[in-house]
Amino acid sequence: PQEVSAYNVNMACGSGMKAAQLGAQQIMLGDAEVVLVGGMENMTRVPFLLDRMRLGYKMGDAEVADAMYRDGLLDPLCGLLMGETAENLVDLYDISRQEQDEFALESQRKAEAGTERRAAEMFPVEVHLGRTAVTVSEDEHPRPQSTMESLAALPAVFREGGSVTAGNSSGLTDGAAAMVLMGEARAKAEGRQPLARIVGMSCAGVDPKIMGIGPVPATKKVLERTGLSLADIDAIEINEAFAAQVIACERELKIDRDKLNAKGGGISIGHPIGMSGARVLLSLAYELRERGVSLGLATLCISGGQGLAVVLERA
Repeated sequence: PQEVSAYNVNMACGSGMKAAQLGAQQIMLGDAEVVLVGGMENMTRVPFLLDRMRLGYKMGDAEVADAMYRDGLLDPLCGLLMGETAENLVDLYDISRQEQDEFALESQRKAEAGTERRAAEMFPVEVHLGRTAVTVSEDEHPRPQSTMESLAALPAVFREGGSVTAGNSSGLTDGAAAMVLMGEARAKAEGRQPLARIVGMSCAGVDPKIMGIGPVPATKKVLERTGLSLADIDAIEINEAFAAQVIACERELKIDRDKLNAKGGGISIGHPIGMSGARVLLSLAYELRERGVSLGLATLCISGGQGLAVVLERA
């Protein structure tokens, strides 16, 4: 309704999850009973920029800037590309190329095996290509034909002699995700059956040069706030910005791989920057319901050196 206010959240990769955190806080504070939250990204249509066009150019050439590169893929504080920060984690944690490719292949296989379940998270969208109506009803990014051989053949992208490739990094994709948050009293009054309950949430900062480790302090903080340990957590969703980044977090937190990203992640299904935080929350909620388990953790790293985390309980 036009009478209901709305606002945008810009926290790079964390935008969708931060929107959910802010919505939950509004309900907790009594400012709202029902909040629609989510995130979206259309990386296909991110524009190119002419910085001085507003004032005009007298003569000569003008540099055209890629807004996706500048605003989404380049860290504004340390000046490194996201992939370069992943290479820093490779060095810091001595992560091999084979480990990264094995993780990427596992993500692809999980995504393929989980196609039917993930369909329950999605609804079809009709778009028009010229005069032709096209219905998009499934993820387009997974590459189930991937093999260790095909992944090993890919060159390093971000550093000469490096090991972070297009195959063990998240994909540049478009997407949107949304969820309805509702206070418990309102949900009961309306007879609603929620997917999950938000138990706790956190935000933490890290060195931007290793921004991918952000989920570690965020996870430790939310577990401390809720009085839980990682052993209490039944399912975990970490956004797969890079295989190296998730492996580093996995080592620091001593995560059981069997609990992690059961239906794939950013490497296999894509990472639309502003949307992924909302997507991992929804994927986690559905995973808790499907498996009939109690507690889950959703977390992700953020450009600028941050991490967000949310603990969910199956309703």
